Amino acid sequence: MKILLNIYKYLPIVLLLGGCQKSLNLTPKDQISDASFWQRPEDFELAATDFYYGLREVPSTGSNNADTRYVDNNADISFGSGANAVSNGSFLPQATSPIWDIAYKQIRGTNYLLAKAQESGLGTALDRWVGEALFFRAYNYYRLLLAFGGVPKIDKVLEVTSPELYTPKASQKEIMDFLLGDLESAIDKLPKQSDLGEAEIGRVTQGAALALRARAALYMGTWARYHNEGDAAKYIDIAIDAADKVITSGEYGLYEGKGADSYKYLFILQGDDSREVILARRYYANRITHNWTRELWFNAMVPTKNLADMYLSKDGLPTTKSSLFQGYSTLTSEFQDRDPRMAMTFIVPGSTIFFEGGIWQPTFPGFTGTNATRTGYMLRKFLDETIEAATFLGAYDFKEFRYGEVLLILAEALYEKNGAILDQDLNRTINVLRKRVNMPALTNAFVSANGLNMLDEIRRERTVELAFEGFRRDDLRRWKTAETTMPQAIRGVKFTGTAYQQRYPDLRIGTDIQVDNNGFIIAEPAASRHFLPKHYLDPLPLQQIQLSHQTLVQNTGW
Repeated sequence: MKILLNIYKYLPIVLLLGGCQKSLNLTPKDQISDASFWQRPEDFELAATDFYYGLREVPSTGSNNADTRYVDNNADISFGSGANAVSNGSFLPQATSPIWDIAYKQIRGTNYLLAKAQESGLGTALDRWVGEALFFRAYNYYRLLLAFGGVPKIDKVLEVTSPELYTPKASQKEIMDFLLGDLESAIDKLPKQSDLGEAEIGRVTQGAALALRARAALYMGTWARYHNEGDAAKYIDIAIDAADKVITSGEYGLYEGKGADSYKYLFILQGDDSREVILARRYYANRITHNWTRELWFNAMVPTKNLADMYLSKDGLPTTKSSLFQGYSTLTSEFQDRDPRMAMTFIVPGSTIFFEGGIWQPTFPGFTGTNATRTGYMLRKFLDETIEAATFLGAYDFKEFRYGEVLLILAEALYEKNGAILDQDLNRTINVLRKRVNMPALTNAFVSANGLNMLDEIRRERTVELAFEGFRRDDLRRWKTAETTMPQAIRGVKFTGTAYQQRYPDLRIGTDIQVDNNGFIIAEPAASRHFLPKHYLDPLPLQQIQLSHQTLVQNTGW
């Protein structure tokens, strides 16, 4: 059972003072003043707890902190509500940005805690909470860097008269070096996962700081390499070092509690607080809940053919090379003899997964009614199997950092460093993930014998393992492949001449649905999709440029 992080420890006590006749200059009894608050380590713990609200949350309708990066609708493997204008390149600069506003609010909070820690005289008694503040400052600068590249670097508490309010952008490299330095300083101040008490599960650990350091350094190293900007090797070495430390620590491992189905259950209640989870946005039954399962039922995001094609056949070969591939004639044939993660990420037509009218019912993704999708596919990943989740009260966590990602970081970084990867390194990274789902191991001999490309296979593994966890657009941008991948048509299931056409005989091709020359659904044609050089970074919010007194310069092309 999850223990609720103690965020209610110092809720103010309201006192009724109406009967008091004395006129005294007293501190209000229903408030905690700043001067009286920062006295004990427990005060700093409470302040640090507020930072956890800045972790990415389930992107639900009406959420103030929903981050569309986290659902992959802004890339090529997902299609749905919320980010299609970003995906197809039609979006325009906006006056404000939730990413910008939330990140800088969090950064101010971390700077404030760090300043108060220096003033307090409490010394090493505050190390853990200083470490958490450094982690969250780095976390929020990384979010800003992903979106905007270089941003103003603020490392002190600002007031309304502070000249630093008009700080110009630091470079992308300066921001990256700053946040990596914060994480390096945080690591030794934070506890190991195994040192956490039951009531502390869910707080930041050394593993979380190392995982973020590995993630950020891999991003910067590959960005520098493929965009010809900076010292790629430096950052790739940092990624290798940080990822390797997570792995060799022995603190984490893959979730295998449901056997061959463990990948499916990792992302819902059964996977919460498992050894694979390094840090998550936490939810609690009857306290803090979400509606993600129902929103996914109604296709907030749906898979595309581009993703479907990435899943290997069970012999480890792409469908274009495998004799096991069953084609598209039936509703389920393309799922047969495929990487099991496909059927745990997509809804296989006919699966009993939809709750309506008080009963669980078979689901057939299609093009009409409540199961209508633009691609003909529906998402299985993140769908909980509880009545509570089916009735707006989901309580499973959103796993922000997990061990599986760290394995993929190390594999990719090792290849980027050497232009090759040893089988022994594949066996401690990618093949650990493949073993969980009973897929054949990836080896250099297999790649060579079948005319494959090792880097492509490493990237394929990353995409299918982390699908819909919010990495895809940033991956395409750092690899500098977005300019070729993103303008392609968004396609779906094969309709013409298949069981889909038989099931929906009244749908008129060219009127109700569009298909390509091979009979595959076109959800969005290539003519409507663009990715220009400017799209490698997002535009700065216009309001911030206006308020900066011309010290903030808009990103190129915007």
